[in-house]
Amino acid sequence: MIKLLSVAIVAGLFFESNQQEIAALPEKLFVEKPCYYPTNIRCWTDWFDRDNPTGSGDWETLFNLRDENPGKICPNPIEIQARTLSGQSASSAGDVIYKSDTTDGFICRNSDQTSKRLCNDYRVRFSCHPPFCGQGVCFSDWYDRDNPGGSGDWELLRDLRSEFPGEICDHPLYIEAVTTDTMTPAVETGEIFEIYSPSRGFVCRNTDQASGSCSDYKVRFGCACDHDDEENV
Repeated sequence: MIKLLSVAIVAGLFFESNQQEIAALPEKLFVEKPCYYPTNIRCWTDWFDRDNPTGSGDWETLFNLRDENPGKICPNPIEIQARTLSGQSASSAGDVIYKSDTTDGFICRNSDQTSKRLCNDYRVRFSCHPPFCGQGVCFSDWYDRDNPGGSGDWELLRDLRSEFPGEICDHPLYIEAVTTDTMTPAVETGEIFEIYSPSRGFVCRNTDQASGSCSDYKVRFGCACDHDDEENV
């Protein structure tokens, strides 16, 4: 149910559910890697799409979403993310957005759009901190396999597994991305990410950035701690 991301996460960032059955994780992943509840971890809720834009607009208000989905959104969301049903951001879709925040939720009003067109149909999700995110986390090492000098910074999980065999668990629950120079969390840089998902990895494309270039990022993955680790928290 809960899609996970770190500050990374992702986040989106990232795909993937806490209700997904987790396979047995290799013991060596947990050697000297403490299990804890880091405050920089964020998880994403499921996507919600309660309204269509055929009336006055697309109203994905937090009040109504809580009412229709009890217990599925944390009391104090940290961030809201809105995407069209085809996966576009509001800016990419060209819509004028009336509200998009963690207090009111998301509202796109048809009356605000140019050429008398309707808003696109959106879905939204919210990010939360533990304990809403659930269990403790054991992190992998940091990985930086690419630089943004070409098309962008591509830290895909499949490539990292190939270059670092056996070092990343089978089913990561979280992904954390930070800049390599200042350790600034990716979500605080203001850059746009093509992929930010614990099951797929991280991709920042230069063409998506206002500056024309991504920062250089490194990533790590969080996995469920085994039972012994959790007892020692």
